[in-house]
Amino acid sequence: MTSNETFPDDLLQLQERLHRTHAEYRAYLACLPWSVEPMKGWTRGERFSHRGDVPDSPGWTQEQKQTVARMMAELRELSTAVVDHPHWATIPRETLVKARMQLKQQTRPVEAGPAEAA
Repeated sequence: MTSNETFPDDLLQLQERLHRTHAEYRAYLACLPWSVEPMKGWTRGERFSHRGDVPDSPGWTQEQKQTVARMMAELRELSTAVVDHPHWATIPRETLVKARMQLKQQTRPVEAGPAEAA
């Protein structure tokens, strides 16, 4: 395999969807309360906390739990589709990991810089 592996369009699209879905999942989780179930918070002095004071968590709503479960199912489905793609059977075993890493790097979204984000 050369460093310029050519991947089938459908595999590239699957990996791009996987990257995008994973980013959406992480962003969604970041907006949720810190505990799935209702839990009392604490102050920094009560327990070691790298975040300082931790407020009470109301827990997740049933809708939030269902959304997380749906997103996880989609991530599993996309991951399986990428890993099980027939293209991998054409890659020599000794270069398979390198090819998979190249696919991830090639399809990873580019982070917008400060000037681009504005």
